[in-house]
Amino acid sequence: MVMYWVALLAISILIYLLLDGFDLGIGMLFGAAGGESQRDAMLSTVAPVWDGNETWLIVTGVIMWGSFPVVYAMVMSAFYIPVVVMLLGLILRGVAFEFRGKALSSRWVWDVSFVVGSFAASFMQGAMVGALVEGLQFSNGDYTGGTLGWLTAFSALCGIGLCFGYSLLGACWLVRKCDGPVRDAARRQIPPLAIGVLVFLVIVFAYALVEHLPILQRWTDRPYLFVFPVIGAGAAAMLAKSILRHDDYWPFHMVALIFVAAFATLALSFWPYMIPFVVTIDEAAAPHASLAFMFWGAGLFVFPLMLLYVAIGYRVFRGKAAPAADHY
Repeated sequence: MVMYWVALLAISILIYLLLDGFDLGIGMLFGAAGGESQRDAMLSTVAPVWDGNETWLIVTGVIMWGSFPVVYAMVMSAFYIPVVVMLLGLILRGVAFEFRGKALSSRWVWDVSFVVGSFAASFMQGAMVGALVEGLQFSNGDYTGGTLGWLTAFSALCGIGLCFGYSLLGACWLVRKCDGPVRDAARRQIPPLAIGVLVFLVIVFAYALVEHLPILQRWTDRPYLFVFPVIGAGAAAMLAKSILRHDDYWPFHMVALIFVAAFATLALSFWPYMIPFVVTIDEAAAPHASLAFMFWGAGLFVFPLMLLYVAIGYRVFRGKAAPAADHY
């Protein structure tokens, strides 16, 4: 039963990364749009799905709270500030998305808010992942790292790196969903964003070597982890090929595959810990009775229905987005 909820938690996080990832990426690219018509076209590609994408963050939080309450309490103690800033950024994005369609003279305010909220949420997510990789200070289950213990040069670097990654995912989504100037501009943005992601990965790996981060020992102990970087490299090669061929379909799928490979690498490097080298999965799990109770409701019915809803939603809105209209 524990492994079932571990699997659902992993699936929820991965779905959130992919779906809200391109959503946040488009938000960050929003400020570089060439004009009002291009910004409207960019929003039209996410208008039917953006709020549903963010639902998976709630699902992740609920699963962690119900199935792994020890981790939920410890992580929230460490990440109180970045979580609050992330949520404020997501709220600001939602408000800006709705208000800019009705505003006239103040529309620029909501455009800026949409960009700022996207950057804030993306950076904080990356910084939290970086802090987990680098290691947080706990003593007897209590966080002892201080108010800003999560904020280091490494975690800030990871925040910047995730901003590049989400932006790359967003640019590929625009290539897939748009035509004309928006697609052409997004295609031009992909190479520099991809280079930015590559530079980030090189710097992170070099930092891990210099600082002797414990997570590197996992690569020595588990050589099968090298399979995932190979998959990511293959996807990157296919991404470059699809861009050179002006293919609209494959870039997004290749970047999504890179995200999946990176997520699998990180998750299996953490295994069997929920908080790296602090709390294991078994130590973090709720009592069996609680897990079983949730299984017969949320696990067996609600979660599959959510997956079905997402699949149907993206099936209905497949293909190129319609010309910009009133999606608000």
